[in-house]
Amino acid sequence: MLRVAHQAHSPPAPTELDDATVRRAIAGDHDAGRELVEMYQGRVFAMVSRMLSGRGRATIEDVAQDTFLAVFRQLPRFETGGAARLSTWILAIAARRSIDELRRMRPMLVPEVDRERAGEARGDERATRRELAAAIEAAVRDLSPELRAAFLLREYHDLEYVEIARALDIDLGTVKSRLARARAALRARLAEVGHG
Repeated sequence: MLRVAHQAHSPPAPTELDDATVRRAIAGDHDAGRELVEMYQGRVFAMVSRMLSGRGRATIEDVAQDTFLAVFRQLPRFETGGAARLSTWILAIAARRSIDELRRMRPMLVPEVDRERAGEARGDERATRRELAAAIEAAVRDLSPELRAAFLLREYHDLEYVEIARALDIDLGTVKSRLARARAALRARLAEVGHG
């Protein structure tokens, strides 16, 4: 007779900091502040990295750190139990800091896809996927900061349209318009490099 062992399933890790810890962080509790950073640093770094793609690791780290400085300065104004999730609020700050950095910096030229290497790798599925990923990254980098922020918050961080509107302090129609323009620009850019 076969015996089936029951495996204990651990609950999924929380994706948001609990309100009590947030209130402690607001009050200046060092441990709560560390928990806040640990909970959200991966998402902030991912957002800033995508927004500032190609700008160098030092710049990305500076903007991510600046994001958390702004978070702690503005944290007393965050409403626990309010309409916005803390992650949405923090990603909004990261997006705005990244947009500010992009406006300060000169535009960088987007590297062209190496067509010769692409031709040699046609049979190699992984090489094709890498090429497509590079083309998508370049196309996202080519978007204006405002379009890039809306696109990344939706497609990479899975925020709802209403959350994006709140995060970027724009109306819902503007969110829809920016997303439509971003997607159209990405389709056009990918078509140019043979991925459309």
